[in-house]
Amino acid sequence: LDDLDSTASLSPAAAGVNKCRFDRKLAVAATTVRTVIDVFYLIRMALQFRTAYIAPSSRVFGRGELVINPAQIAKRYLLGYFIIDFLSVLPLPQLLKLSERAATEVHASVLDFNLDSIAGGGEQLNASFSSITVFGDGFAIFFGIKLSRMIVIWRYLQRLKGSDVYATKQALLFIVLIQYIPRFVRIIPLFSELKRTSGVFAETAWAGAAYYLLLYMLCSHIVGALWYLLGMERNDSCWQKVCYDNKGNCSYNFLYCDDQQSQGYQTWSNISEKVLSATCSGKEDDDGFDFGIFGQALTSGIFSSSSFISKYCYCLWWGLQNLSTLGQGLQTSTYPGEVIFSIALAIFGLILFALLIGNMQTYLQSLTIRLEEMRVKRRDSEQWMHHRLLPQELRERVRRYDQYKWLETRGVDEESLVTSLPKDLRRDIKRHLCLKLVRRVPLFENMDERLLDAICERLKPSLYTEKTYILREGDPVDEMLFIIRGRLESETTDGGRSGFLNRSSLKEGDFCGDELLTWALDPRSGSNLPSSTRTVRAITEVEAFALEAEELKFVASQFRRLHSRQVQHTFRFYSEQWRTWAARFIQAAWRRYLKRKLMEQQRLKEEEDAEASMKSGNGGASYSLGATFLVSRFAANALRGVHRNRLSRASSVLVKPPKPPEPDFSADAD
Repeated sequence: LDDLDSTASLSPAAAGVNKCRFDRKLAVAATTVRTVIDVFYLIRMALQFRTAYIAPSSRVFGRGELVINPAQIAKRYLLGYFIIDFLSVLPLPQLLKLSERAATEVHASVLDFNLDSIAGGGEQLNASFSSITVFGDGFAIFFGIKLSRMIVIWRYLQRLKGSDVYATKQALLFIVLIQYIPRFVRIIPLFSELKRTSGVFAETAWAGAAYYLLLYMLCSHIVGALWYLLGMERNDSCWQKVCYDNKGNCSYNFLYCDDQQSQGYQTWSNISEKVLSATCSGKEDDDGFDFGIFGQALTSGIFSSSSFISKYCYCLWWGLQNLSTLGQGLQTSTYPGEVIFSIALAIFGLILFALLIGNMQTYLQSLTIRLEEMRVKRRDSEQWMHHRLLPQELRERVRRYDQYKWLETRGVDEESLVTSLPKDLRRDIKRHLCLKLVRRVPLFENMDERLLDAICERLKPSLYTEKTYILREGDPVDEMLFIIRGRLESETTDGGRSGFLNRSSLKEGDFCGDELLTWALDPRSGSNLPSSTRTVRAITEVEAFALEAEELKFVASQFRRLHSRQVQHTFRFYSEQWRTWAARFIQAAWRRYLKRKLMEQQRLKEEEDAEASMKSGNGGASYSLGATFLVSRFAANALRGVHRNRLSRASSVLVKPPKPPEPDFSADAD
């Protein structure tokens, strides 16, 4: 509304030969738009009579009591901001436009009207007003018949002092200035109420900065419009001074294109441009009148311009320039009104500039606050590493981890952020973030929804940089990791066994720390965590979800579906520990088979050699056939006994690899 009223104040102009003009198209357009906005404001005022509120006395405990009684709501609004809202929405510019016609009718019917006849309440004035009661009746819903008649009388009195242009200009000046006061008083509580209701004014930093910048531009427009209107007022003062100095040729009515048929008007019209330009041009070489800060308006030609865009842009620029510089470049005259306007401009500019810079700095700093926190943390980390004399290798690892964590999270602590939310909302968020990732783990892809929700709710995000050791062989396993992104290397030496090394690769969808699942499924397991059978190292940057030992044990104890045989087979198939055991078991069985086969072949060969030697040794002797048969049988049995002893010793050397601990599936109901 202030913007429209300020725009309407640009309608007076000093143009043409007679130096008087009023831009009625601009006035009509601004008044029409103002009327439409007033309708919405009236609707809002009506809604205030039906808007419930929380009783202040009930806010001691809880959220307060909601008052829905229409009488109490209306009483609260009437005793509160109703008067201010009513004064703000008064359609004074509309009445100003309508009063032009009414004042014209009054002026035509009461040519000999004077102040004494007003005080006496003559019949002629009442008859004149009877022709315009339609206007008062039409606007009775806004403020009553008396107010409309008062404006008509006021405009008529102004017409007695000068022309219609002068009366309109004076009315517009006072209307704009008067209605600014209640609107300014109302806009501050509305802004505070908006912040209190929503918690914040703008969700994003750029929105808040843009709001305050637009507010600054609006104030610049208002200041520029007031400067234009006050400049027109000073121009009138100069004209009146010139007219007073030329009493023989000038009358005050001639200055505003009034009484054009009167005697002497044509003479004044012929000399007016030269006389007024000599004294009221606003140039520095004019010694007749000091325009002060309004001289720029005269020399720029915006008073005589018929282009609204030119006027608007120039006045906006003047207001923005002087608000930004706090009026430091203004050269005022000794006119008190001009000095007061300049002082108010400087104070207002200082307040707005502090408000704009302060709030924009606050909003823009919120964009880099995380980055600044990261810089402070990195500086503290560097100072600590320097104080503790850490080697360069460890320092590089710390820097690499901080950099990777910043790139992934941007300084946001996701775990604390999610933990602060209600349980149902936290569960839904975890389900959205983790469900698809958990389903990609073969161990959990066939589990029911309740179990998956329980697992997702307890998963925590983890980040690992390149060459980071996640698990070491022999160390306690305190969490089970589910790989989301990245590659890892898993290897084992079978407890430090000489000459043994098993190595494999883990990728997206795999898991490690499966020893913890066996421990969690065992109801007889104590507080001692199982030892890792493998060493797991990150080859690239790894992002994973971790399920801690106590959380996994809770899930295993609460959901019997985890004890199914299908889970057992899936666990054995994808477990690196069971895969290693299976490979070692197959290798040991194959080696035993090869050993037995070689020893059997050696036994058969030795038997054949023994029989052949016996036959060759008995060629020249004359033994009996029975003795020879008994000796051969004895030798064969002796060789079998020797080979049997060798096989038993070989079996003791090729010990079967120990089987991994078997989870307890006794809870399977099937």
